[in-house]
Amino acid sequence: MSTTFTSGLADRLSGKNKGDGGKRKLSYPVIMLGVAGALILLSALRAITGANDLTGSGQFGSALAAAVPIGLAGLGGLWSERAGVVNIGLEGMMMLGAFSAGWMGWQHGPWVAAAAGVVGGALGGLLHAIATVTFNVDHIISGVAMNILALGITQYFAKLWFGAEGSAAQQAGGNDKQSPVMSNMGDFSIPGLADWLHDVEKHHWFLVSDAAGIVRGFVSEVDWLTIVAALLFVGTFFVLWRSAFGLRLRSCGESPVAAESLGVNVYTYKYAAVVVSGALAGLGGAFLAIGTHMYSDGQTGGRGYIGLATMISGNWRPGGVAMSAGLFGFMDSLQLRSGGPTVHALLLLIAVLLVGLAVFRYRGGKVKAAGVAAVVAVALFVWFSLTDTVPLEFVDATPYVVTLLVLSLFSQRLRMPKADGKPYRKGQGK
Repeated sequence: MSTTFTSGLADRLSGKNKGDGGKRKLSYPVIMLGVAGALILLSALRAITGANDLTGSGQFGSALAAAVPIGLAGLGGLWSERAGVVNIGLEGMMMLGAFSAGWMGWQHGPWVAAAAGVVGGALGGLLHAIATVTFNVDHIISGVAMNILALGITQYFAKLWFGAEGSAAQQAGGNDKQSPVMSNMGDFSIPGLADWLHDVEKHHWFLVSDAAGIVRGFVSEVDWLTIVAALLFVGTFFVLWRSAFGLRLRSCGESPVAAESLGVNVYTYKYAAVVVSGALAGLGGAFLAIGTHMYSDGQTGGRGYIGLATMISGNWRPGGVAMSAGLFGFMDSLQLRSGGPTVHALLLLIAVLLVGLAVFRYRGGKVKAAGVAAVVAVALFVWFSLTDTVPLEFVDATPYVVTLLVLSLFSQRLRMPKADGKPYRKGQGK
């Protein structure tokens, strides 16, 4: 397709895609200032409360591992919805990926398991595409059906392949709830740097040790699939926002009629996007199976739905998905590693952030919103002052509470693709 054609497509879509709704985009200096501000806040919170695990390398290493499967599911949702197909079936595609990885992994190793997870998820994506694109089934109904179908398929074949009496899988340790154990994939560390950062971290110097702990979490004992996931995020940005293919694919989610009028085969691009979506979600499921060295029933634990939430809060962009997944991974790791005392320390941080939000809303003329934020901030500060920890039930719910807060706070700045979830038939614009 010629450069003139691509430019024409961009011009036709510019009225619908200008600045993603007219909102000013975040520049890199602003993002870096935000990161620096977050680091200073975490450092101050650690110094005030003594919750050293807040910025520890173990905390951020665990957060990275927790964020990867969620981020891959969110990235898969981004591909699908940028082409105009809502993918509620991410959870089911993750199940298929995890099961496929467990099935192949105990026989052929973790890298084959990862490839099998991609194929399993892609098959789920293909089925969703057939239902929604070819037969025009409601996207939500198809996605829910995919989740139910995947659950039934994985449980049935687990009994058939892993738990069959006298089978090789059963003799290797499998049963109707889990696969036999697969070998370890291994991890990656930067020699010398990780040890030096550990020496700096253990001194607990303000800001310096905190930065060292955070960086060490990203350069020490990092799973190889984590590196692959990071490359997929970068690759997605360049493919969808820096290539003609990506422009055509996104045009299908913004205005398929305009895209078709310029010669784009909308069905082809929708199919490609949904299959890639399933493949990425399947890789997220494979990551879970490889990380625990086996497939087990219920392994995804709703991460596909959380990935969908990270896609929305990330405003349908790879960077936003990565940050949202990182936030959820951080909170998930925090409640698993540190429990009540460290989550209790976060109450003070949230109270301070809400005070800032209240001031911002008040200056913007939103008095009611500012008042609500101020009241919640005072309540959290009182809670923090009168207690030393938080109930276990609240600790377990922390990641989900944070997800809801992020979605509610940034809901007004979110902009989904214009034609996302809308039915489309070839030639309907004529």
